[in-house]
Amino acid sequence: EVQLQASGGGLVQAGGSLRLSCAASGFTFDDYAIGWFRQAPGKEREGVSSISSSTGFTYYAESVKGRFTISSDNAKNTVYLQMNSLKPEDTAVYYCAAERMAIVAGIPTLPPLDQWPQYEYWGQGTQVTVSS
Repeated sequence: EVQLQASGGGLVQAGGSLRLSCAASGFTFDDYAIGWFRQAPGKEREGVSSISSSTGFTYYAESVKGRFTISSDNAKNTVYLQMNSLKPEDTAVYYCAAERMAIVAGIPTLPPLDQWPQYEYWGQGTQVTVSS
């Protein structure tokens, strides 16, 4: 059974930091892209960041570049999202999701963030609230 367990959300003041964790099980971790996505009330879901644990390749949304860092602990099948310099506009429910990567020229290829509807497996979400 595939499981993605997201945790680490909470309430923080603007300028503060949080670290989200996504613990994965039930699939071959190295074969899958793991992404973080968020949805604020009344807004569409959007991609935040994603990573290929096998290649280390990453994507970041422009709005979080320089503030958020995604990383992967392959031994623990866990992906982290370190969020620094948080802003009120970062307030949302954050989801982690997994998608099996296509192999292009023999290399697992990380799908672009805007292809988030293709992600097959989704965690339950964790609330991040940034107060001003």
